[in-house]
Amino acid sequence: MNPHPSLTRRRFLQHAATVAGAAVGARFLSMPALLSAAAPNTKLGVAVIGVGGMGGYSFDAGMRERLVAICDVDDNILAGALKKFGEKKKGEPAPKVYVDYRRMLDECHKDIDAVLIATPDHHHAPAAIRAIHLGKAAFCQKPLAHNIHECRALATAAREKNVPTQMGNQGHCSETIRRACEYLWAGAIGNVTETHSILGRNFGGTGGRPASKPVPAHLHWDEWLGPAPFREYHDGLHTFSWRSWRHFGTGTIGDMACHNLDILFWALRIADAKTFTVECLNTNGGSEEMWAQNNIVRYDVPARGNLGPVKVHVYDHGDLKSELMKETEKKYDIKFGECTLFVGDKGLYRTTGTSGSGEFLPKERKNEVPSPWRTLPRAHGGPIEDLFHAIKNGGTPCSNFPDSAGPLTAFALAGHLAQAAGVGKKVEWDVEKMQCTNLPEINRLVRRSYRVGWEV
Repeated sequence: MNPHPSLTRRRFLQHAATVAGAAVGARFLSMPALLSAAAPNTKLGVAVIGVGGMGGYSFDAGMRERLVAICDVDDNILAGALKKFGEKKKGEPAPKVYVDYRRMLDECHKDIDAVLIATPDHHHAPAAIRAIHLGKAAFCQKPLAHNIHECRALATAAREKNVPTQMGNQGHCSETIRRACEYLWAGAIGNVTETHSILGRNFGGTGGRPASKPVPAHLHWDEWLGPAPFREYHDGLHTFSWRSWRHFGTGTIGDMACHNLDILFWALRIADAKTFTVECLNTNGGSEEMWAQNNIVRYDVPARGNLGPVKVHVYDHGDLKSELMKETEKKYDIKFGECTLFVGDKGLYRTTGTSGSGEFLPKERKNEVPSPWRTLPRAHGGPIEDLFHAIKNGGTPCSNFPDSAGPLTAFALAGHLAQAAGVGKKVEWDVEKMQCTNLPEINRLVRRSYRVGWEV
C-alpha cells in the first residue's frame, strides 16, 4: 500500500534524488557524542572563554546551565560579566574568573562538560584544541581557525577524541540552508554552473604598526597576544579592529565566508572535491601587517559525483559585484546585499546573508517547482543550543568540526593563498595534502608558528 497516496512517479523519482543528496547531509549528524549527561534536564558544567562582544551569547548560554568558570583578558569586561551574573543569578555562586584559559582548563577541567570560545581568531585553535584534548565538548565562533592547518588539526582531534563540537555560524542551524539544499538537490534550478557571493565587509589596510603605547591597566596584554609573536601594545587592535591584522584576524573572507559561503559549500558538496584552483581577480592594499582589501576571488571546483564543475565567485563587498549580478538586479528589480546567487541551467536561486532567507528568481518560479520533502535533520535552536542538545541527548551538532566547520573554513581560507599569489596566478590546491602544487612558496601560509606554551 502506498503510504503517500498523492505520490506520483515523478514525485517519487524526485524524492529518491533528494534522499540521495540528503545522505551527504546525514554525515554531518551521524557521529555519536562522547559526552552524555545523566538526563536531558541535567545542567552542564560550562566554561566561557571570551565574555565580551560575541562572547555575550556564550555567557548567556552558560548561565542557563551551570557556569563553572569564565576567562577574558579585559578586567572591565570581566567585571561587567560578573555584575550581570549577580543580577541574573542572585544567590548562586559566581563562576571562577581567569585571564589565561590554559590555567582555567588545567584547574577546572574536572567540573567542565563544554567550553565555549569567542575570542579573536588567533586564539580559536589554541583554546579549542586544549578543550578537545581534555575530552570536552567545544564551541568556537567563526572562523574555526586562523589558517588551514589549524582547521585540519581541530577536525582530526575532535574525531579522535569523539567529542561534540560546533562552530558559531548560526545560519547553519537555519531552516533556510536546509530548504536550499533540498531544493537544489531536487534539481529545482538544474545543474549549478556558477555562484556569486557578497561577503559584505572590507577588513584590511596598508602600512605598518602604529606607535607603541602603554598597555591599558585593565588589559592583560601578554594573554591577549597569546600564540602570536610578541609586539608592544598599540591602537587598532583591542577590542574589534584586530580583524584587519594578519597575526590576529583573517580579513574579510575569513570573517564572513563561514556565513555566506556556507549554503553553497553544503548544497554543492564542495567538500567532496579533492582538488580545486583558486585565483584572485582583484585586490589592493595589504602589507606585512594588514590583510589586502577589495578582493574578488574565484574558486574553480571540478565535478563531484553527479554534480558538474562550478565556478564560485566571492566578493569582499557589494561595490565589487559582477556584471551578471548587476543585470539580475535590474531584471528583477532587486538589490543584492550580503547574499549568494546560484546560477543553474534551469534558473536562479538567491540566499541572503547568514542563510537568512532563500528565493527563486523570478519569485513565481517557486509555484512551478514541486516542493521537495524535508529530508535533512533539523537543528535544535542556535549553535550553542544545538551543541547542548547533542551533549545531553546524543547525536552530532550540525556544524561540527570534522564534517562541516573544518572543511568549510579551510575552503574559505584558501582565498588567502590566492590573494597572496596575486592577480592572474592560479593556486592549484590539493585538499588532502593541504598543499599548493604549482606555487610552492605559497605553502608557508598554510600554517603559522606559535609562542612557546600556546602551540596547536
